[in-house]
Amino acid sequence: MDKLLRMRGIGKSFGPVRALNDVDLELDKGEVLALMGENGAGKSTLMNVLSGALVHYEGDIFIDGKREQVGSPIAARALGIAKIHQELQMAKELSIAENMFMGREKVGKLGMVDKRAQEEEAARYLEMMDLDLSPKRQLKTLRVGEQQMVEIAKAISLNARILIMDEPTSAISKAETEQLFRVIRRLAADGVGIIYITHRLEEVFEIADRLTILRDGELIGSVMTKETDRDQIISMMVGREIRDMYPKNKVAIGAEILRVEHLNLKERQGSSARPLHDVSFRLHRGEVLGIGGLLGAGRSEILECLFGVHPQNSSGDIYVDGEKVEIRSPGDAIAQGFSFATEDRKGKGLVMLRSIGENMSLPLLKHFTKRIFMDTQAEEAAWDVQMQAMRIKARDARTLCQALSGGNQQKVVLGRWLMTKPRVLLLDEPTRGIDVGAKAEIYQLITELAGQGIGIIVISSELPEIIGISDRIITLCEGRVTGEFLQEEATQEKLLYAATLREGASA
Repeated sequence: MDKLLRMRGIGKSFGPVRALNDVDLELDKGEVLALMGENGAGKSTLMNVLSGALVHYEGDIFIDGKREQVGSPIAARALGIAKIHQELQMAKELSIAENMFMGREKVGKLGMVDKRAQEEEAARYLEMMDLDLSPKRQLKTLRVGEQQMVEIAKAISLNARILIMDEPTSAISKAETEQLFRVIRRLAADGVGIIYITHRLEEVFEIADRLTILRDGELIGSVMTKETDRDQIISMMVGREIRDMYPKNKVAIGAEILRVEHLNLKERQGSSARPLHDVSFRLHRGEVLGIGGLLGAGRSEILECLFGVHPQNSSGDIYVDGEKVEIRSPGDAIAQGFSFATEDRKGKGLVMLRSIGENMSLPLLKHFTKRIFMDTQAEEAAWDVQMQAMRIKARDARTLCQALSGGNQQKVVLGRWLMTKPRVLLLDEPTRGIDVGAKAEIYQLITELAGQGIGIIVISSELPEIIGISDRIITLCEGRVTGEFLQEEATQEKLLYAATLREGASA
């Protein structure tokens, strides 16, 4: 019996850079194959070849035993290949239904787009994903996680035989992940072959039948999931052992640096921001405070309020070093020593077509200005210092951010804000979508910064991560604080229980 998919001897170069070298990949009908490797290992390049985004490549692709030339994304779709991108490929000004049927609109008898038919079919796929959303709703009004689930629903609507999922859970909650896994199992039972790219090792053991691992553009090997373990996978991925994923040095917790009392955020029509209700907490120098909770619990909104993003709709008292402060804009927040690395590093965190150095300088343009001219010598010296401190892997500070791996992009975001010499560092999903080796480096940076006396607040959807890097953790549910735990007493079970305690529920 022929394999559903065979890729043989796939090679791809970008100028002098060899991105793929003689890579083989196989996929059976009804199989979930985890494709793994660090950022830059060649996973995305290989899948771009398969999905028709890269048309000039070496090697052969066989589907059901027949050699095929995948010459474009349209050709890939005709062959039953669909890809869910890690970075959302959707038009946010359009509705959910319009996005779902973009490029394949349903047309009525008079040649006009049949919006009603599109919305009815879109509603069926949203229901399949257990998404309680109107297909008429504009995409821009949804949270990132909800947008990700809509894109998954769109891919499923294509009736693909080969479905490529690139980090599909990077911005969705645990409950949504469980629903996605149910959908994956149902699709696999129907004979769909699924290539699942993820950096979350716990997901691999839950959903994948087999793993194929790439490193530096080459195939390292394929193993059955039930015949391997976490240590072997990490060793194959990075070529070395990572014994401690959460390198947390002992740091003396200092005096209180931040106190938040009775923080509220009103719900506003047309805004995707979730309301907050009477949120209070404290942060100390050298402390890493984790914020846990399901998607939509209000975690990001806390950091946004602290950074002056919602001045018209928020209320409450903020104290820095014991003094009450007014933060009505990001400028006010920066002046008080706050720095904020958002979860959407490509959409909100970086200007991708600008260099590493230019991105780092953005909050400090006035600092590097002498009268009306930029002090380029001082600016470039600061770039070099920060690149070295953050261990950013690039030729120099003039490298464009779009050319960097996800982990190095995240280091640029952190490096930029550290140049402002913050007292309080706000990190929203700092390791989302980056590989296991880069995660360990980010964890090391966090613990080093805490050692310098910076107070750090971290949001993470990965419970092992939030436990591993935090000194103390608070949980949210529907905009309310529902629990507080020291690291040594926190468990995944306790955090998940507290994160689902709705108002009025019995503890």
